[in-house]
Amino acid sequence: MEHFVVSARKYRPQTFKDVVGQQAITNTLLNAIQNDHLAQALLFTGPRGVGKTTCARILAKMINGGNETSEEDFAFNIFELDAASNNSVDDIRSLTDQVRIPPQVGKYKVYIIDEVHMLSQSAFNAFLKTLEEPPKHCIFILATTEKHKIIPTILSRCQIFDFKRITVKDAKDYLKYIAKEQDINAEDDALHIIAQKADGAMRDALSIFDRVVSFSGKNLTRQAVTENLNVLDYETYFTSTDLILDNKIPELLIQFNDTLSKGFDGHHYIAGLASHFRDLLVSKTPQTIDLLEVGEQTKAKYLEQAKKASQEFLLQGINLANDCDLKYKTSKNQRLLVELSLMQLASITFDGEKKNSKHYIIPPSYFKNKGITPIPVTLPKNTLNVSIEEKAIEVTQHSQLVSENVLVNEPAKLILKSDLKRTSGLSLSSIKAKKEHLIKQMDVIVNEEDLPKEDFTEEQLIESWHTFTKKLQAEGKYNLASILSIDTPKVSGTTVHLEFPNSTNKVELERQQYDLLAFIRKELNNFDINLSITVNEEKEKQYAYTAKEKFEKLKEKNPNIDTLRKTFDLDI
Repeated sequence: MEHFVVSARKYRPQTFKDVVGQQAITNTLLNAIQNDHLAQALLFTGPRGVGKTTCARILAKMINGGNETSEEDFAFNIFELDAASNNSVDDIRSLTDQVRIPPQVGKYKVYIIDEVHMLSQSAFNAFLKTLEEPPKHCIFILATTEKHKIIPTILSRCQIFDFKRITVKDAKDYLKYIAKEQDINAEDDALHIIAQKADGAMRDALSIFDRVVSFSGKNLTRQAVTENLNVLDYETYFTSTDLILDNKIPELLIQFNDTLSKGFDGHHYIAGLASHFRDLLVSKTPQTIDLLEVGEQTKAKYLEQAKKASQEFLLQGINLANDCDLKYKTSKNQRLLVELSLMQLASITFDGEKKNSKHYIIPPSYFKNKGITPIPVTLPKNTLNVSIEEKAIEVTQHSQLVSENVLVNEPAKLILKSDLKRTSGLSLSSIKAKKEHLIKQMDVIVNEEDLPKEDFTEEQLIESWHTFTKKLQAEGKYNLASILSIDTPKVSGTTVHLEFPNSTNKVELERQQYDLLAFIRKELNNFDINLSITVNEEKEKQYAYTAKEKFEKLKEKNPNIDTLRKTFDLDI
């Protein structure tokens, strides 16, 4: 088997022109050499894999008067020291002893100290004097990824060069060059994903490139890269966004489940979705398209999808996804958190009914009859006075019996509800019952403006109120019946006012108010009736709950009770 050399070593730059993404630093070093203006102590700092050691080696060759492409390192008195394993005072003292000896060949002795931040405090101090006043034949090049760990007295003696992260574009272009050198057919999007995954480190990008080439061979595709690196493909987010824009919550939840089943993390998915919305947002304006760091094919898809999504949707979507991202780590049910966020996202553009909350979610009933368009039906005024047979005919005329699948509305259920009677299949009553059953199965959207609104008196309201209270008692709901008996309802227009002694009564009635309102509205034939409940804590004092309170109430009515208690020495 032939010896394999990794790309990071095989394609290590040999000249400053080959160094990727550090043009400002390489130009500065070239000018310093040409103008004989090079400092004797240099510090190269920056993230891993961006070219610090490489630039140090190239510089060491050039300052000895040789050309950049020479491979004879030994001829130029270049000494490399790994401070991670040679970090003691003795190692530095040995180095300073060698510094005194002039070079046998060449003009300078160059000492490259890598990972210099690993030196101990005492080693730094031992190195200070030599670094401040080195012999004329010595140049020190220090390299580190953690400049903040170097003591200030060392930093002040060095000329500092800050290496930056390699941009995605520069990394992709260099990978394209290497793919061409190795005769590999690589898709632009595939190289772009590798460059993004490298996170600004060219060495990491080359390592990932070697790994993916081993997986896919000479044909490097986007799909092969995403499978090998286990990253979510752009297509996942394009599909998710299409489902969100189309309000398809069931399909969206299934897609999220499939994503989890492939081993991806929900946090990774929702964070990526927020980034996708951001990319769509910058795609909507020509001036910001340059902020889109994707391949040309993917950029075209972004531009196409950006036309479908409004700016308001994208801003709200980013806010929801980012909120989910922030809450994810502290959530006890992380999957549910993401699913709720996805349902809210898919409900942003839904206009099927009035939304009164930013956390609105499309109800499941909307998807019950998927693909059926709701048919609005306007019922006539005084519907309750029309017989069930006439309602069946009216609804049939309006809907033309196109489908039995129409959205449901609670008032419609209330108006059309009727008990089916067992009748002969050939009788007229059987036909009526079938029509009645048909209406029950139909979900009707009712125009609320046409619901009955007949006038009523306070006496009529109180009578229907007592009727409902008796109905509750017959059903065994004594608690709610007693709450309704606390105060006599008072009417102002179509608003029924109640006053309770504590908030507990108010909360309990508000939970059960829908059945109450449905009954009263039907009894009084007025669907504008609503409740207004207030709490008067002073009223609490009017009610006796404990034994002592009951005794005090009785004593107020008849003072002789207290005399009776004292006479027989009774306890309260």
